[in-house]
Amino acid sequence: MRYKVTFVAGLALGYVFGTRAGRERYEQLRKSARQVSHNPAVRNAAESASQTGREVAGKAFQVVSDRVGDRMPDSVAERVRSLRERAQGGEDDWGTTNT
Repeated sequence: MRYKVTFVAGLALGYVFGTRAGRERYEQLRKSARQVSHNPAVRNAAESASQTGREVAGKAFQVVSDRVGDRMPDSVAERVRSLRERAQGGEDDWGTTNT
Protein backbone atom coordinates (compact mmCIF):
# COMPACT_ATOMS: atom_id res chain seq x y z
CA MET A 1 0.00 0.00 0.00
CA ARG A 2 2.85 2.34 0.83
CA TYR A 3 4.29 1.94 -2.69
CA LYS A 4 0.96 2.75 -4.29
CA VAL A 5 0.65 5.94 -2.26
CA THR A 6 4.23 6.89 -3.15
CA PHE A 7 3.58 6.23 -6.83
CA VAL A 8 0.39 8.30 -6.86
CA ALA A 9 2.11 11.14 -4.99
CA GLY A 10 4.99 11.08 -7.49
CA LEU A 11 2.56 11.04 -10.39
CA ALA A 12 0.67 14.02 -8.97
CA LEU A 13 3.87 15.93 -8.29
CA GLY A 14 5.12 15.25 -11.81
CA TYR A 15 1.84 16.45 -13.26
CA VAL A 16 1.94 19.69 -11.26
CA PHE A 17 5.54 20.45 -12.23
CA GLY A 18 4.83 19.47 -15.82
CA THR A 19 1.88 21.81 -16.13
CA ARG A 20 3.82 24.65 -14.57
CA ALA A 21 6.68 24.21 -17.01
CA GLY A 22 4.22 24.37 -19.86
CA ARG A 23 4.43 23.70 -23.54
CA GLU A 24 7.54 25.85 -24.09
CA ARG A 25 9.66 23.75 -21.77
CA TYR A 26 8.34 20.57 -23.37
CA GLU A 27 9.31 21.82 -26.82
CA GLN A 28 12.72 22.87 -25.53
CA LEU A 29 13.36 19.40 -24.07
CA ARG A 30 12.12 17.77 -27.26
CA LYS A 31 14.45 19.89 -29.39
CA SER A 32 17.42 19.05 -27.15
CA ALA A 33 16.64 15.34 -27.33
CA ARG A 34 16.42 15.52 -31.11
CA GLN A 35 19.78 17.30 -31.35
CA VAL A 36 21.42 14.69 -29.15
CA SER A 37 19.93 11.83 -31.16
CA HIS A 38 21.16 13.34 -34.44
CA ASN A 39 24.69 13.87 -33.14
CA PRO A 40 27.07 11.69 -35.19
CA ALA A 41 28.99 10.59 -32.10
CA VAL A 42 25.79 9.40 -30.42
CA ARG A 43 24.63 7.61 -33.56
CA ASN A 44 28.00 5.87 -33.96
CA ALA A 45 27.94 4.81 -30.31
CA ALA A 46 24.41 3.43 -30.70
CA GLU A 47 25.35 1.52 -33.85
CA SER A 48 28.48 0.19 -32.18
CA ALA A 49 26.49 -0.95 -29.15
CA SER A 50 23.96 -2.59 -31.42
CA GLN A 51 26.66 -4.47 -33.31
CA THR A 52 28.33 -5.56 -30.09
CA GLY A 53 24.98 -6.78 -28.78
CA ARG A 54 24.44 -8.85 -31.90
CA GLU A 55 27.89 -10.39 -31.59
CA VAL A 56 27.38 -11.22 -27.92
CA ALA A 57 23.96 -12.71 -28.68
CA GLY A 58 25.52 -14.90 -31.36
CA LYS A 59 28.19 -16.15 -28.99
CA ALA A 60 25.62 -16.73 -26.26
CA PHE A 61 23.51 -18.71 -28.69
CA GLN A 62 26.46 -20.96 -29.49
CA VAL A 63 27.20 -21.56 -25.81
CA VAL A 64 23.57 -22.20 -24.94
CA SER A 65 22.95 -24.43 -27.94
CA ASP A 66 26.05 -26.48 -27.09
CA ARG A 67 24.79 -27.03 -23.55
CA VAL A 68 21.08 -27.35 -24.28
CA GLY A 69 21.35 -29.17 -27.58
CA ASP A 70 18.07 -30.36 -29.06
CA ARG A 71 16.04 -29.20 -26.08
CA MET A 72 15.92 -25.59 -27.40
CA PRO A 73 12.50 -24.72 -28.85
CA ASP A 74 12.47 -24.29 -32.62
CA SER A 75 10.91 -20.83 -32.31
CA VAL A 76 13.86 -19.57 -30.26
CA ALA A 77 16.43 -21.10 -32.58
CA GLU A 78 14.69 -19.64 -35.64
CA ARG A 79 14.51 -16.16 -34.09
CA VAL A 80 18.21 -16.15 -33.25
CA ARG A 81 19.09 -17.37 -36.75
CA SER A 82 17.03 -14.59 -38.33
CA LEU A 83 18.70 -11.98 -36.14
CA ARG A 84 22.12 -13.34 -37.03
CA GLU A 85 21.34 -13.27 -40.76
CA ARG A 86 20.06 -9.71 -40.52
CA ALA A 87 23.23 -8.66 -38.69
CA GLN A 88 25.39 -10.24 -41.38
CA GLY A 89 23.38 -8.43 -44.06
CA GLY A 90 24.99 -5.15 -43.01
CA GLU A 91 21.81 -3.07 -42.87
CA ASP A 92 19.17 -3.00 -40.17
CA ASP A 93 15.45 -2.14 -40.29
CA TRP A 94 16.13 1.60 -40.24
CA GLY A 95 18.45 1.57 -43.22
CA THR A 96 21.60 2.19 -41.20
CA THR A 97 24.72 0.15 -41.56
CA ASN A 98 26.58 -1.46 -38.72
CA THR A 99 30.11 -0.42 -39.48
